[in-house]
Amino acid sequence: MITLIFPGFNNVHVSGMDIEEKIRKIEEEIQKTPYNKATAHHIGKLKAKISRLKEEALQRKTSSGKGRGFHIKKSGDSTVVLIGFPSVGKSTLLNELTSAESKVGDYQFTTLEIVPGVMEYRGAQIQIFDIPGIITGASRGRGRGREILSVARSADLIVIVLDVFNTDHMDIILRELRDVGIRPNETPPDVIVKRRKLGGVKLSATVELTHLDEKIIRSVLNEYGIHNADVLIRDDITVDQFIDVMEANRAYIPAITVINKIDLVDESYLEGLREKFPEALFISADRDINIDELREEIFNRLGLIRIYLKPQGKKADYDEPLIIREGSTVGDVCQKLHRDFVRKFRHARVWGSSVKFDGQKVGLEHVLNDEDVLRIIIKK
Repeated sequence: MITLIFPGFNNVHVSGMDIEEKIRKIEEEIQKTPYNKATAHHIGKLKAKISRLKEEALQRKTSSGKGRGFHIKKSGDSTVVLIGFPSVGKSTLLNELTSAESKVGDYQFTTLEIVPGVMEYRGAQIQIFDIPGIITGASRGRGRGREILSVARSADLIVIVLDVFNTDHMDIILRELRDVGIRPNETPPDVIVKRRKLGGVKLSATVELTHLDEKIIRSVLNEYGIHNADVLIRDDITVDQFIDVMEANRAYIPAITVINKIDLVDESYLEGLREKFPEALFISADRDINIDELREEIFNRLGLIRIYLKPQGKKADYDEPLIIREGSTVGDVCQKLHRDFVRKFRHARVWGSSVKFDGQKVGLEHVLNDEDVLRIIIKK
């Protein structure tokens, strides 16, 4: 959870030398500065300055209107984006997962536009986008990379596709994602920053802060023009995470790592990669190896569950489940079906693992489980 309350906050614009040159000089200063308790607040201030400069560079490029953006139309129950370098097999993988017919070739930059497909799995319709391959420097605009990566910001899940022979691309991809404000497999820090008119900075923390102290926090806040604020921190966060809080525009998205083309290497080679990437899925899109396992992992990481609706006096519809997010309530289902269902709601009955006994009477706040059967009773 991130809460920022900044009434009347104005951004400070940078003038003078080129923004990228400024960033480069600050990064050099950070590298030359030994990190210790005495310099931590200074490094924090420099990192905050870099973050602000990058945001200003992005705003300038966006406002200039140069380049042709990618336009996507989201549909289905969730959206997944395939990200990887050129020629890692994303197009082949999309064709295996969905009914899409993305152009496939053994040369670079086969996919020049975004190709959508729909994966139907467990009653869910999951939209999958094959986006053009990214390259080093994509976040700075190389190869239309910023436009390409921006598509991932609205996704519900990112699938990072690596070539079995070029797994070192993983570090580059993660860096490029971070540079456009995407935080794969991270959760928003539990921090509240409330700006005040007077009184200085007051810090409260419910956990021991091993990476931050009040001096570092003040340095970062000052870089954002904030000198009076109440700061409440409930996570043991780093200075980079605190800067993310201040930017307030980060996208926290779950991600899966997929290593493709495993049919081209022997088992001893794969053993080394499994040690390096213990959470990765090893597949061959070309040979249809472990594709079903990937479908299952995508479904699970999206946090989707199936609810079977049971109209009054009729049998439950097990052929077409309603797909909702894990943790959804009866009220969420009512809202998804029709807004009048909430207004006219009387009660509901549930059969399944979320209740103590089948047919239990529940209210709008009841949290549903996968494969629950739900009957909603509304006022006539």
